[in-house]
Amino acid sequence: MYKRLLEHLTTAVLLLDGKLTVRWMNPAAEALLAVSMSRVKGASLDALLGSGASGGAGVGDSIDSVLAKARDAFHPYTKREARIVPFNGEPLTVDYTVTPLSADELLLEVEPRDRLMQISREEALTTRQETIKVLARGLAHEVKNPLGGIRGAAQLLERDLDEPALKEFTRIIVEEVDRLKDLVDSMLGPNHIVRHEPLNIHKVLERVRSLLIAEHPQVEIIRDYDPSLPDLYGDEAQMIQAVLNVARNAVQAMTDADTHAPALMLRTRAKRQFTLGAERHRLVSEVSIIDNGPGIPESLQETLFYPMVSGRAEGSGLGLSIAQSILHQHQGLIECESYPGHTEFRLLIPLFVDASETRDD
Repeated sequence: MYKRLLEHLTTAVLLLDGKLTVRWMNPAAEALLAVSMSRVKGASLDALLGSGASGGAGVGDSIDSVLAKARDAFHPYTKREARIVPFNGEPLTVDYTVTPLSADELLLEVEPRDRLMQISREEALTTRQETIKVLARGLAHEVKNPLGGIRGAAQLLERDLDEPALKEFTRIIVEEVDRLKDLVDSMLGPNHIVRHEPLNIHKVLERVRSLLIAEHPQVEIIRDYDPSLPDLYGDEAQMIQAVLNVARNAVQAMTDADTHAPALMLRTRAKRQFTLGAERHRLVSEVSIIDNGPGIPESLQETLFYPMVSGRAEGSGLGLSIAQSILHQHQGLIECESYPGHTEFRLLIPLFVDASETRDD
């Protein structure tokens, strides 16, 4: 009976002997560690988890040493946000608890944390994007009203002026007012209704690739596509704009830093049973744009998608903000991971989204 209960738990449970070798694991542990019990029964925990496993956040001890302490002291231990490397080679962040049952038996319970951390991160991104949108709309309203008055006054003044030189000044006022209005409109992102039609994301990437090759022939552009990726529902023009904004930023960062052998990778993958924000999707398209440039300064990473925030002196700071807004309209989002020599933007877009359920923000 107890074995049946353990087999139906969603928590990964392993039974180890005093030498820290695997005696038994439940199906949840097999799924989490991507290995069957028959393959690892009798194997050491170190062989199961690999050399990349650590005891916990900020802890230098390995899981083996933590379990040995629990065994020797006959006292349970719990570790938070430990890193393990299962058989498939993909690192996981987990919480785990080890409980000594006897001098020769240890019970190890493992709870994955990656999904919870990802949900928290994505909810923060979504909330931030909504806040930016509200602020931008308020700012646009407050700025555009006086701009309209200034433009009208300049036009009236131009009618009463006889000297061409003075009329030139009023024309400059009108042109600058129009430029400011366009800038404010750009902060709000795309202003036309999103069309949700079947769209091949590889067609979008190929269009972006051809534009980048024409603009920056010195940059090597590598394709790593998943040909089995199905169509998504989206607006082709807007998706091209979003991908192009991100890719151009990457290319310009490499160019500005005079990166040796600059390379940009366009990669697609399918993510199954993937959570975006608070919603779980059966299938999500992951488009990764990866460069080998200098990386994004840590001080900019938290505000990267804010309008008017740019790491380049001549940048407008609108490209990434607009790209995030477009992804948000497609129920997706953009994540970023960056360190010197590697910057990766991941565009996550739900697949098989019913067009009647999509949002027009």
